[in-house]
Amino acid sequence: MWIQHDIQLRPRSRGFHLITQDILEGIPELNSLKIGLLHVHIKHTSASLTLNENASPDVRVDFEQHFNVIAPEHASYYTHTEEGPDDMPAHIKASLLGPSLTLPVRSGRLNLGIWQGVYLCEHRNHGGSRSLVLTLNGE
Repeated sequence: MWIQHDIQLRPRSRGFHLITQDILEGIPELNSLKIGLLHVHIKHTSASLTLNENASPDVRVDFEQHFNVIAPEHASYYTHTEEGPDDMPAHIKASLLGPSLTLPVRSGRLNLGIWQGVYLCEHRNHGGSRSLVLTLNGE
């Protein structure tokens, strides 16, 4: 079976946000799979996805702080600056983390570790709503 849905995430502030539940609500067919894979792709170049700690909000704060050190705003060597000081760092952060995840499915659920959740990594100050493509395959 192959299923694909596009979903829109509500706008979120800059930072790292758990969106596991948004994904699950966007692909109800997952409940009927015994085994399979869910591919999640974000259709933007200034936001990304990652899988990490789902319990402590401190982890998400630390991610944001660390990535701001790796790709700071107002770096003198940036030439792509016409979309604001947060744009080029957002592209760098999105490339480091990546636009997609492939997640295992077993018995109608995501087969993740107990402390794992999917993050929307919003790298713009005002990124707006974000579009995801959810592609599910399995039996």
